[in-house]
Amino acid sequence: MKYIFVTGGVVSSLGKGLAAASLGTLLEHRGLKVILQKFDPYLNIDPGTMNPFEHGEVYVLDDGAETDLDLGHYERFTSTNLSKLNNLTSGRVYEAVLKKERSGTYLGSTVQVIPHVTNEIKDRIRRVAKEMTADIIITEIGGTVGDIEGLPFLEAIRQFGQEVGPENVLFIHTTLIIYMRAAGELKTKPTQQSIAKLREIGISPGIILARTEVSLDQDIKDKISLFCNVPPDAVVEAIDTKHSIYEVPLKLHEERLDDLVCKLLQLETKQPDLTRWRQFVNRVISPTHHMRIAVVGKYIELQDAYKSIYEAFVHAGASNDVKVEIVRVDAELIEKKGAELYLAGMQGVLVPGGFGMRGTEGKIAAVKYAREKGIPFFGICLGMQIAVIEFARNVCGLADANSTEFNKTTPHPVISLLEEQKQVTQKGGSMRLGSWVTDIQTGTRAYDVYQSVTITERHRHRYEFNSAFKTEMENHGLVISGSSPDGMLAEIVELNDHPFFLACQFHPEFLSKPNHPHPIFFGFVKAALQNHLQAASAEL
Repeated sequence: MKYIFVTGGVVSSLGKGLAAASLGTLLEHRGLKVILQKFDPYLNIDPGTMNPFEHGEVYVLDDGAETDLDLGHYERFTSTNLSKLNNLTSGRVYEAVLKKERSGTYLGSTVQVIPHVTNEIKDRIRRVAKEMTADIIITEIGGTVGDIEGLPFLEAIRQFGQEVGPENVLFIHTTLIIYMRAAGELKTKPTQQSIAKLREIGISPGIILARTEVSLDQDIKDKISLFCNVPPDAVVEAIDTKHSIYEVPLKLHEERLDDLVCKLLQLETKQPDLTRWRQFVNRVISPTHHMRIAVVGKYIELQDAYKSIYEAFVHAGASNDVKVEIVRVDAELIEKKGAELYLAGMQGVLVPGGFGMRGTEGKIAAVKYAREKGIPFFGICLGMQIAVIEFARNVCGLADANSTEFNKTTPHPVISLLEEQKQVTQKGGSMRLGSWVTDIQTGTRAYDVYQSVTITERHRHRYEFNSAFKTEMENHGLVISGSSPDGMLAEIVELNDHPFFLACQFHPEFLSKPNHPHPIFFGFVKAALQNHLQAASAEL
């Protein structure tokens, strides 16, 4: 087995995860089995309790692990199916070490960062190698070289590289080549210092992945090569893409990154056939149609808060030959100024997941507007709960209907806490998480989009549709088209006599891929496009 470690320097948010995922794509297209994982230096056990404004979305895996959003890139860009083994934080490392210390595993030794913490990190790499068969494991190290909290991880991978041998390990350092626009010059000094810091630790990168907004000429590459002790062809340009992140694998292939990796790791593989990937990218860049879909949320200012949803729209748009322009709408603004101002002219409305009361009345107003105006609507997780509340209030006449998350004394708790959640006191990792089976009712829109009576989707929530209101809701026209196998939990609701009105309790965005868009996203975009084209035709 071969091991690739991806580090970053100069600044954060360089796109190490995207680079690792893109390299995984290229190696998979060469016929190699690839696994990716992320090591995060922060002390949280996982990102599950972290504010989306600070950390972005929490990406949920089949086994219920709440992980970093980069694992979403890994699964979207490759065929790998990841688990809790593939995301490790400092918090989880120290938790494991201290449990061992308390149980006497270390036999009275003084517990230290070296060797105990670094051994725990190396053991995780070995465990992934043992339990997940692959030709190559790509490990991204979060943070920036020079951060004090990342030092144990860097020391651990340095030791690991020595243990497996130089022919089996490759260090790729992602760095920023700063462009001084006023002077029109590229500056390499920060990169030189970043590499120097890495070499002080004992790691010499085999490849430098140079992020840049302008192309690097050979003189710049030669300069980086000289001062950073790598061959000129090991300085790989990673220029900003113009249209889509899905261009990145193609750009890196043009720079011969995958050829270089295979050469350094002594791998003999076929040349990759990237035809289907190019076709997908072309559909993203040059679609026939264009439409606007509003995403009404509470974390809307941060692009990464709904990252997987935005990517799922890219996938579904490409498959429907349409550019989906996402219009991000703050739910609190709808509360203040009304839905008409922000949603008029939209071809679709999506309400995503979230927690807490802030912005909920704005979301309810958005659902009401979409339902009454015949605008295709899609609700996810909290979005489904909001749709149920809106229906209960404005169709069933239950004026004070609400979720007990927002109003514990509501006389009509149409959304309530799951029974198994009532005794939960710890917040982290305690929701209904991971893959669960849903049975689909035939003759419904849900069946139309899935073409299956049984599906499996990923969940992350504490509250559910209150079955005590099921009969009343159904009598007023709400269709429960997806349920848990025991029939106790409503997983999908929809409305007839509407261009598209569907909401689900799970998170379908986590299972969408470039050439395999999620069925609901595909169906939603298709319905919105048809509705848009029909309206445009009628105006003519």
